[in-house]
Amino acid sequence: MNTKLTLRLDEKLIASAKRHSARSGKSVSQLVSDYFALIDAQDRDVEITPRVRSLRGVLAGSGLDERDYRRHLEDKHL
Repeated sequence: MNTKLTLRLDEKLIASAKRHSARSGKSVSQLVSDYFALIDAQDRDVEITPRVRSLRGVLAGSGLDERDYRRHLEDKHL
């Protein structure tokens, strides 16, 4: 069940979150939800394998986003 949550944040941070939301194709609510899920996973000591850890940040600055990945999958499978 989804429940509404009200957050009080600095206007600049909200504007930044909205820009990131538009770029990623996810709603601000989904970004917050993903972040909370990440915190929960870290609290449960989910182990990240060395191979996965080595990939962290590998695409930083590449300009690729989720839409690029979706296009790739469509081209591959359709």
